[in-house]
Amino acid sequence: MTSIDLTGRKAMVTGGAQGLGEGMAQALAAAGARVMIADVQKSGAQTAEALGAGHGFVRLDVTDDASWEQAIAAAVDHLGGLDILVNNAGIEITSLITELDPADVRKMLEVNVLGTALGLKHGLRTMRPGGAAGNGGTIINVASVAATIAFPAIAVYSATKSAVDRLTRVAAMEAGKLGYGVRINCIYPGLVPTAMGAGLANDVASIGLFESPEAAVGAVVELTPSGRLGQVDDMADAVVFLASDAAKFVNGVGLPVDGGMGM
Repeated sequence: MTSIDLTGRKAMVTGGAQGLGEGMAQALAAAGARVMIADVQKSGAQTAEALGAGHGFVRLDVTDDASWEQAIAAAVDHLGGLDILVNNAGIEITSLITELDPADVRKMLEVNVLGTALGLKHGLRTMRPGGAAGNGGTIINVASVAATIAFPAIAVYSATKSAVDRLTRVAAMEAGKLGYGVRINCIYPGLVPTAMGAGLANDVASIGLFESPEAAVGAVVELTPSGRLGQVDDMADAVVFLASDAAKFVNGVGLPVDGGMGM
């Protein structure tokens, strides 16, 4: 989305080493922002290097409070501030409800819900008056179309992404009431053929819900008025928009970027 200028902005993207997060980091950088990729995967360093000079990487375990504190401090130090935080890191583990593994449930709750909550905590502390950056900004959480539809075999993932929506709205209200100067929104991506999206198609076919991964993808497309899967740049463009002054009066909402699937 080259028509939006984010020159001078400082952004941090969690889960930015690959997939949607990588695309979001690339789009923010292309719009002029300096970007810190925060990821538990060390390959995030190569992703940041590919963005060019001025960008950076920091290791972040989104489920760990101390890791957040260190990563945010590193981002502020490297970038010279922070006014955009994208809470993108997330995982999806496919399972029928009758076959749920408690360990998998806990993992999704920790990464998707706790990880987002801690991102909000440390993002707001950093951006609010008196914080390490202290000039306000915007936080963009990544939910999912799964929060708005009933698709089989992703019950817990859907529940965690519904929680991201609620966290977004309550955090926006708190930030507004307390005068933090931080807008908080989320997006609902549709199915995108990243490694996670392809994995879901394979998984729902392997447990017998669809004849093949291709049939699963076809079912998603059939439910989508736009008649196609989402692309990484569709989601990245939405993040750039929400991070920009073009969205300066957009606050506390969930933006569907799903081709109409969740309508």
